[in-house]
Amino acid sequence: MSRITTVTDDIANNEQAELFAAIKAKLGIVPNFLRVFANSPDALKAFLGFHHIAGNGSLDAATRERIALTLAQKNECSYCLSAHTAIGRKTGLNSDEITANRQGDSHDAKAAVAVKFARKLAEHTGDVTTAELQEMRDAGFTDADIVEVITHTGINLLTNILSKSSRVEIDFPKVDLNQAA
Repeated sequence: MSRITTVTDDIANNEQAELFAAIKAKLGIVPNFLRVFANSPDALKAFLGFHHIAGNGSLDAATRERIALTLAQKNECSYCLSAHTAIGRKTGLNSDEITANRQGDSHDAKAAVAVKFARKLAEHTGDVTTAELQEMRDAGFTDADIVEVITHTGINLLTNILSKSSRVEIDFPKVDLNQAA
C-alpha cells in the first residue's frame, strides 16, 4: 500500500480530474505514480512538462528506456523497473537488451555510451569527467543530445525517488530487481 495517497478518480478534485483525463487521452491509462504526483497538481504539471520535453527531443524512445532501466536498477526502484521494462518492450527492447541495460550497458554500441553516461551522472551527481563527455561526442552525440541524456537522468531520478518514498503500488507487470529480464 502506498505511503502517500494515490489519488483515485473518485476522490480527485476538478484540477486532478482534468489532468487525469489528459493523461488517459495520451497514455490510455493513468499510472499509479502519476496519481501520487497528483497530490500536488503543480508538481504533476511540472513533471508532465519535463516529460513532454524529454519525449520530444533527439533521443529515440529505445535509448530513453535504456536510460530509465539502468537508473531504476541502480536505484533499486521496483516500480520504475517494472514500468520501464513494459514500456521498453513496446519500443522493441528484448530480454537480453533489457538485462544489459539494467547492468548499465547495451548491445547497441552508441546506446551503450549513453547508458553508461547516464549511470555516471547519477553515481556522481552530475560530476562527470571531460573524458566521459568526450566519449559521448566521439559516439556521435551532440551537445543537445548530451543535455537530453542529463534531462532524462534527472527525470528518472525524480520518479525513482517518488516511487520509492511513496511505495506506490506497481500497476505494471512486476519485475524483480534481483532477476534477469
